[in-house]
Amino acid sequence: MAKVKKAFITGISGQDGSYLSELLLSKGYEVAGFVRRNAALDFGNANDIKEEVKIYYGDLHSPESIALALYDFKPDEIYNLASLSSPLGSFSDKMGAIMVTGVGALNVFERARQVVPEAKVYQASTSEMFGAPKQVPQDENTPFCPANPYAAAKEFAHRMAVIARNDKKQPQFISCGILFNHESPRRGLNFVTRKITSAVACIKNRKIEGVPLNEIGDSIVKNGKVKLGDLDAKRDWGYAPDYVELMWLMLQQEKADDFVAATGEIHTVREFAEEAFAVVGLNWKDHVEVDPLFIPPVQTGPLCGDPSKAKKLLGWEPKTRFKDLVRIMIHSDLAKFS
Repeated sequence: MAKVKKAFITGISGQDGSYLSELLLSKGYEVAGFVRRNAALDFGNANDIKEEVKIYYGDLHSPESIALALYDFKPDEIYNLASLSSPLGSFSDKMGAIMVTGVGALNVFERARQVVPEAKVYQASTSEMFGAPKQVPQDENTPFCPANPYAAAKEFAHRMAVIARNDKKQPQFISCGILFNHESPRRGLNFVTRKITSAVACIKNRKIEGVPLNEIGDSIVKNGKVKLGDLDAKRDWGYAPDYVELMWLMLQQEKADDFVAATGEIHTVREFAEEAFAVVGLNWKDHVEVDPLFIPPVQTGPLCGDPSKAKKLLGWEPKTRFKDLVRIMIHSDLAKFS
């Protein structure tokens, strides 16, 4: 009888962690998740599967909590998805971004090396590491030039992963997924895509009570309008469930490597807003205001990925295109904010 594979996921309660958990459970894995304890014992996006996975409480700040979880669960695969994931928010918490997203990843690598040295590790890298690249589209060989603390922390983690992979004495299997923006109904409300789709839903449904809050604690919708930042920001937006499949594929290979996950299409925030409001028959110009408060101090982009390496070597390509992604998110939020 074949041995059941075991996967350990940091950040299991996030968007990617929950979708990855569902994928792995469908493949017959035993899955464990690493979460920070909170008073409400809320598992976020993982609430629906909390009875199917094993939960460990800890923090990437604490190498000991990582080691204890790995020692107890003894995973075959480790997916490090935990981070402080807001590029804009990282400007107001630079040290937190560095310690959790950067040093926290190193803590995972080191404890994996010591406790489960044969385990394969996936590190969640990001297109934000490219900053404002001169090369469009970007691939695995495009130089990094991070433009925010979050991206700088991610580059540190990425570099440390490559160093560990190339260690001649004790090489680790660590593959890095350079994922471009990937969205879903489970995306946090502090991300512009979900901010837009939730605002569209509230406006369309004429919702007054229970309107979600934005990054600064104000209602996302006020007087029928949503405040956004740079409408000309260019991104490559994909669908999160497509991207977690690539994470899994990367750890099924004989050799660790880095792969870009992207659609190869580029769209502006303006286009996303236009498409989102159009789904419900509204004109975005009537409901969008630009507020400099939501524009980062240092801009990134245009970010557009070339996923041809993943397609050639892993047979992976995204299934969900831009307009379908927007529709999925809009219809989910129309139901949620009814």
